[in-house]
Amino acid sequence: MPMPHSERHRTSRTGWLRAVVLGANDGLVSVSSLVVGVAAGGSPRMQVLLAGMAALVAGALSMAAGEYVSVQTQADTEEADLRREREELATEPEAELEELAAIYRSYGLDEPLARQVAEQLTAAGALAAHAREELGITETLRARPLQAAAASAASFTLGALLPIVVVLSVPRGHASAAVAAGTLAALLILGAVAAYTGGASMVRGALRIGFWGALAMGITALVGSIFGAAA
Repeated sequence: MPMPHSERHRTSRTGWLRAVVLGANDGLVSVSSLVVGVAAGGSPRMQVLLAGMAALVAGALSMAAGEYVSVQTQADTEEADLRREREELATEPEAELEELAAIYRSYGLDEPLARQVAEQLTAAGALAAHAREELGITETLRARPLQAAAASAASFTLGALLPIVVVLSVPRGHASAAVAAGTLAALLILGAVAAYTGGASMVRGALRIGFWGALAMGITALVGSIFGAAA
């Protein structure tokens, strides 16, 4: 009896990994930048915390809604393609079989073998075969809106909690610098872990995400200082 194929590839992680990294990065950068900007403007600690908490709640809900709508649109498109394929298989089975065989011929199989493979896969599951070969839709990479929305909201919240915890932990007057330092360190770790999980360079991933976070906090700190001085 042949052994089952148990090898796992990194592409199976792309759905949830993208949502988690995007959510955590957005939570860290957006809330930290807001906190740094408000603190740099000379606002009291409670106002800084209020701004941070409002940004956390609004951002998490926005991330969940945006990710759900985006991925649901992809899921709707996939379902429409599958529905059309289902109808074609019911009404034009021979044409669909030839279409599948043509795909395998384009892979380099000769005519008899391509036809044999197409027939066997059609017998085993015609829709699955066409979804995979013709549409590029597999069970591993199918769009999952609720999963993406939940992952984005949860990761955004976790990322956004860091600047709020830092503000509560540091002495008055040091919030801006402490949040910036803590956020930059967290972003470097997040970038390295995400790159490692995806099989990319950890250093490059850390620097890439760290650069944009530092830029965002630097600009908002400057804006906060300017408007704080003008108030």
